[in-house]
Amino acid sequence: MKKLSFAVSAVALAAALLPALASAQNIAIVNGKGVPKARFESFMTQVTKQGNQPRTPELEQQVKDELVLREIYVQEAESRGLQRSEEYRSQMDVARQSLLIRELFSDYQKKNAVSDAELKAEYEKLKGAGGAGGNEYRARHILVEKEDEAKALIAQLKAGAKFEELAKANSKDPGSAPNGGDLDWAAPGNFVPEFSQAMTKLEKGKFTETAVKSQFGYHIIQLDDTRAATFPSLEEVKPQLSQRLQQAKINKFREDLKAKAKTDYKFGAQ
Repeated sequence: MKKLSFAVSAVALAAALLPALASAQNIAIVNGKGVPKARFESFMTQVTKQGNQPRTPELEQQVKDELVLREIYVQEAESRGLQRSEEYRSQMDVARQSLLIRELFSDYQKKNAVSDAELKAEYEKLKGAGGAGGNEYRARHILVEKEDEAKALIAQLKAGAKFEELAKANSKDPGSAPNGGDLDWAAPGNFVPEFSQAMTKLEKGKFTETAVKSQFGYHIIQLDDTRAATFPSLEEVKPQLSQRLQQAKINKFREDLKAKAKTDYKFGAQ
């Protein structure tokens, strides 16, 4: 009798603890079915990561509301047998593929992160490709539509007129005219060939005494200063380099998988 009494007490205790255990494992019970805390934590991770937002009590409440509503809607859909429809099964297959593909590339990226050695090698490669050589130029220009206009302005400059004032009053370049024609520091390659060729031949403080024709019109160019071109440090470009190298690895992984797959399908031009 004592054993039976003990067993009955144990069953009663377990029954009394069930609501507490369910509460510990779920954020809610909907029609007798739990909404797991694990689902809530997974959803919270996605929301904060994708939205780049902090985890706050307000956000947690919003996520809980959403998950409980989803459970209510899903139960209703299942009660109507919608999960057995052909359209649902087809969409589920597509969703399953998308999730698996995402996990595949996420797993590859975690296991094939860009190393410091790879970053340094790529940096030195870019630096050695001419990124640190040459000069930068600080120039001004006055852009006009007709050669006669340019000739008249050059005459005024030779007579002592200030380049900045003529640029503000006459230049058709809306970007530089308000600043007296100032184009800021730039490498020659940033300009059309006709412009850069004329600019690099100028002495500091001098202007072109012949109008320079380009696709934009006629330029009068003044060279204010030159300096040796600088190349950013590895730390400055590390995020961009890392992203570029990681994307290159992912692309190679994709192509390798595609190349070794045995299929009769012929891919279109890509």
